[in-house]
Amino acid sequence: MSRETISLDSRSDVKLGRYLDKYIRRIQATPTGVCPIGLQLSLLQASHAQTCGKCVPCRDGLGQLEELIMDVLDGVASMDTLDQIRSLAENIRDTADCAIGYDAAAMVLEGLDEFYDEYESHVVYGVCPDAGEQTVPCKTECPAHVRIPEYVALVGEGRYEDAIKVIREDNPFPTACAMICEHPCEAKCRRQIIDSPINIRGIKKMAVDSVASDKVAVPNRLPDTGKKVAVIGGGPSGLTAAYFLALMGHQVTVFEEKKELGGMLRYGIPAYRFPRERLDEDIRAILSVGNIEVKTETNIGDKDAIAKIKADYDAMYVAIGAHTEKGLRIDNVNAKGVFSAVNILREIGNGNYPDFSGKKVVVVGGGNVAMDCARTAIRSKADSVSIVYRRRQDDMTALASEVESAVAEGIELVTLYAPVGVEVDAAGNCTGLKVQKQMIGTHDAAGRPAPVNASCDPEVIACDIILIAVGQDIVSEPFEAFGMPTNRKAFVAGEDLSVEGMDGVFVGGDCQTGPKTVIRAIAAGKVAAYNIDDYLGFSHELVSEVVVPNAKQNNTTPTGRVNIAEREARVRSKDFACVEVPMSEEEAKQECGRCLRCDHFGCGTLEGGRV
Repeated sequence: MSRETISLDSRSDVKLGRYLDKYIRRIQATPTGVCPIGLQLSLLQASHAQTCGKCVPCRDGLGQLEELIMDVLDGVASMDTLDQIRSLAENIRDTADCAIGYDAAAMVLEGLDEFYDEYESHVVYGVCPDAGEQTVPCKTECPAHVRIPEYVALVGEGRYEDAIKVIREDNPFPTACAMICEHPCEAKCRRQIIDSPINIRGIKKMAVDSVASDKVAVPNRLPDTGKKVAVIGGGPSGLTAAYFLALMGHQVTVFEEKKELGGMLRYGIPAYRFPRERLDEDIRAILSVGNIEVKTETNIGDKDAIAKIKADYDAMYVAIGAHTEKGLRIDNVNAKGVFSAVNILREIGNGNYPDFSGKKVVVVGGGNVAMDCARTAIRSKADSVSIVYRRRQDDMTALASEVESAVAEGIELVTLYAPVGVEVDAAGNCTGLKVQKQMIGTHDAAGRPAPVNASCDPEVIACDIILIAVGQDIVSEPFEAFGMPTNRKAFVAGEDLSVEGMDGVFVGGDCQTGPKTVIRAIAAGKVAAYNIDDYLGFSHELVSEVVVPNAKQNNTTPTGRVNIAEREARVRSKDFACVEVPMSEEEAKQECGRCLRCDHFGCGTLEGGRV
């Protein structure tokens, strides 16, 4: 092969790579509201263009699928057409010679199931469903639907107080979300078509780092309604509901089992990620609304107590979270030196830090709680810390940034090993974790590769302490006795979060969805508050008083994303001080300048009212 040919091929490969990279980024940035059938057709056409033409199912079948889906989009299909699409796709999937054919057909089948309502709407009405209009991606992907482009613009102008006010219109925990939110709002950011998503969490953090949230005045309460609402649970969901209900003029009483408010924000997240004094800023601001009475250290532990609250108040919102631990069914799990990760973090929330001096610590799990426990153990002077996980690192549910930070602090990841027992000495003390080597297998129902036992003998990882972080559970029994329905301990509720058959009872947050993220719990509290307000016979609107800057001309010059820096790993791993370093004003202004203001341009002009 000549040098000229090699050079030409290399250039072609680079061009193709750049094209594919742009194509992938466009798919990633596809906003909510884009017709999924049209997108599916374009992907099918891209697959068909790659066929080698050898096998009939791929060569001819994919073309026939394209024609059938085009009939759906053109409004000339019938319900029989959908059956033809399914039958043809199944035939191609089962008979094609390579992944070009069977993967493309499988994609069509998956889309037909996932977006059946959209297919049906095109067949019956010739258009997408009403919800199919494009919306501003970051607002839509945020569970609380915060007006993100607007507060980004305000931070860009240095108007930090106004930015906090805009955030609070939908989320009364601006500081908490600035510190620990998993930022789903960035997933569909259209800026990534150009370079990378906007660092939305970092911009929010700039606002609350510049002005403490409890120094920013909350809106004035609406006139008192004379209605009383009980909120059971003083975590992010319960306090969010209390905040909005109080602003609407209702009298709210919050019942909290623990000594202080905050729920898992206080009793589940270590101080190095979210300092307690920063949490208190948000809580003080929420309580400053007035009309909120707090009863801490109050355990609503039986059905009679719940029934009394129900009788004394006009409505009740249950937001008790998921505060108990899930265990492992392995030998000697109750040995001395084996602890629940949830209990360890709860004790830290009470100010009781463990002392692991000179100990070898093993953490079992692959989520954010496991990372929190491992990083807490290294700060508690453990001699060594390892995380044992039965899947691969890529399969961990923890944020990639949390995993990276843990590794940087000296924590070892032991992947593809499943715990099968605890080794103990004669006195019943833990001496090691017995593990079975795993081999990654086929994908499970959730789409994740499932591990299976490898053909080898179990091994033992020597350790003194084992922290089990395999999930959280809900203490639902007293409420079940009261009559609230559950499904695997999680409360059952309608779309408006009301409990069927129980007049005036609403439920939301982790106790209804199972353990999720803080922003989802906050969103549930907001939804519950507005629906409780409707139930009480009102329809209050909380109007914004902030004037948002006019959108400027978009800056489309590719620019690097400003990431939040952290203190050096060798320094931060020795204390519980906050690991993150604030953005500079210059960095924040540059990052805000990357925002394309989708609320003003493009899909924002198509949006049917506020998201």
